[in-house]
Amino acid sequence: MQLLSYIIQQTQLSSKSVENTISLLNESSTIPFISRYRKEMTGNLDEVQIGDILKYKEIFEALEKRKKAILKALEEQNVLTDELTQKVTSSVDLIALEDLYLPFKKKRKTKAETARLQGLEPLAKMMMSQRVNNLEATASKFTSNEVETIENALEGARFIIAEWINERTDIRNNIRQQIERFATISTKEVKTKTNDTSTALSTSSKAQKFKDYFDWNESLKNIPSHRLLAILRAEKEGFIRVKIEIDDEKAIQNMANRIIRSQNDCADQIQLAIQDAYKRLLYPSLSNEALSIAKEKADEDAIIVFSKNLKQLLLGAPLGEKRILAIDPGFRSGCKIVCLNEQGDLEHNETIFPHAPQNQMIEAIKKISFLADAHKIDAIAIGNGTASRETEQFVKKIQFKNPVDVFVVSEAGASIYSASKIARDEFPNYDVTVRGSVSIGRRLQDPLAELVKIDAKSIGVGQYQHDVDQTKLKKSLDTVVESCVNTIGININTASESLLSYVSGIGPKIAQNIITYRNENGSFTSRTAIKKVPSLGAKAFEQAAGFLRIKNAKNPLDDSAVHPENYALVDKIAKDNKKNVSDFIGNKELLVKIPLKNYISSTVGLPTLEDIVKELEKPGADPRAKAKMFSFDKNIKTIEDLRIGQLLPGIVNNITNFGCFVNIGIKESGLIHVSNLSETFVKDVSAIVALQQQIIAKVIEVDVDRKRIQLALVK
Repeated sequence: MQLLSYIIQQTQLSSKSVENTISLLNESSTIPFISRYRKEMTGNLDEVQIGDILKYKEIFEALEKRKKAILKALEEQNVLTDELTQKVTSSVDLIALEDLYLPFKKKRKTKAETARLQGLEPLAKMMMSQRVNNLEATASKFTSNEVETIENALEGARFIIAEWINERTDIRNNIRQQIERFATISTKEVKTKTNDTSTALSTSSKAQKFKDYFDWNESLKNIPSHRLLAILRAEKEGFIRVKIEIDDEKAIQNMANRIIRSQNDCADQIQLAIQDAYKRLLYPSLSNEALSIAKEKADEDAIIVFSKNLKQLLLGAPLGEKRILAIDPGFRSGCKIVCLNEQGDLEHNETIFPHAPQNQMIEAIKKISFLADAHKIDAIAIGNGTASRETEQFVKKIQFKNPVDVFVVSEAGASIYSASKIARDEFPNYDVTVRGSVSIGRRLQDPLAELVKIDAKSIGVGQYQHDVDQTKLKKSLDTVVESCVNTIGININTASESLLSYVSGIGPKIAQNIITYRNENGSFTSRTAIKKVPSLGAKAFEQAAGFLRIKNAKNPLDDSAVHPENYALVDKIAKDNKKNVSDFIGNKELLVKIPLKNYISSTVGLPTLEDIVKELEKPGADPRAKAKMFSFDKNIKTIEDLRIGQLLPGIVNNITNFGCFVNIGIKESGLIHVSNLSETFVKDVSAIVALQQQIIAKVIEVDVDRKRIQLALVK
């Protein structure tokens, strides 16, 4: 099967769309660039569809690479026939391919290999022919110094037969089908581990979160991804043992029906070999394979959830270019304060001690009031960690001279950033507490610009992110970040190196060169000037230019998503209408009169023209919502304050396949199970709630001992 037909089969997309997209990907075009600026070529495919084409392209190429390696290995062994070549080249999945290669794969020393070296393979062949009537007499001819008895000879032959059975594709597939349809996953508690109280932090208390799985049994094909990942984590930590089970007797009988054709002594020996092959070779291997496939699927589900959450978080509402006073709250160590200007630059930092044990509340109020006035503060950002509620309450008591909005901001990952090389490079003369406070303030100004500096896994908006395939997770999350950055567009004159590195066509090296060039030559005044950056060649410029913004540029298109390759077209449209380009900016009445069909050409179609008009209407517009203030219930300070039936304001802080977690202003987040999100069936949690959404939830269950809170969505 060829690449094109394989991808079409997997995606059900048109041949032209797939072919052109493959061509663009082979030219090193990025997904954001292709989806935004090559709509005519792809048939208006979106980023998800282009991403699917790329995924299946990589799967196909990996399969082809493996085929070449196997064919080479078979050729070196002098076992490659035309029939085998045809089977290998026509394989459409990796499992079938590896099954074909299994009989020829170099093996470590096995029982079967030992038996072969003892000269027992001819006996095994005779037994498999099932035509030997006096097997004992035949076997006696194969005894030797190494094979002392007839039973030793028969056993060795059975080892060889068991290996042959293990290598039969039809038998392997039959057992796979039984596992796929009927297998159960069961667990048992490891009591010596769960009852261990010898460590400072009791192992038994750590095991409590896995208590539900101490004795569990469920269909493997139906187990939800989050539950499988939880079970596998519990097994990894030693609290449970996991087994995959099917009806062994039925499986062995199915094998016998395929192999045994006689009623003589050979049949009895082959039956023993079948049992050995199943228990020692086939089932351990294929049950592990099935669990691995289930784990891979669970990983994919978890990565999809994490990616959706990350996208919502990165596209969270920015406050914009406002002057921020940010507070990283704390009790004994005090509250770390920083003042930031509109660009997020640090202007001032110090520590106040409004809480116990110092209780310097009056001094703290005076200090914040003074700083808010002196630095013309527009808003205050308070981290949502320890002492957040107490800090928010005292800040809201302050009578400011000018209006100051107060926001509570997620601290997730701030400590990771503050200790990172990026933070040290930005603030070499300040400690981690100052850097953490700066991160909190900048998150309020622009979540995307700040969060790209942090390893996405550390942001805490996924399920079992440390248990899934880390390579796939990183690749998926990088794709999400790239998509978000390019969806918004980046001011090249203020963007950090981290932010620039995610721009289509840029990458870390060119991002560093942009920063260096900017520091040495000042701000870019036009998109054309970007070409002067070292290593930023024609291809990189093509991929990046449309996503980079130049504020207050001479050409207004430089601060829009209109690609420079279409500037001449916009100029022509303006000239035809006897206007300047600037006359069209924001002028909807003028824009709707443009006869777009008159400008369709072999390279520019209606989708691109419509995008240009849309962009001229609101050039460089930020599609994100604006940040909104929020307050928790001031009477709820700990889990002990909760009562069944209470209605509480909350913020969705994590979304999973089984529901969403809600911050209600205390240490423990509450869970709204998928069954409590709506009165109707909910297939996709993200269709009901969004990350950072402000909601009202009802308390329906509180387990103080296990620190668990069950909620129901009200609105």
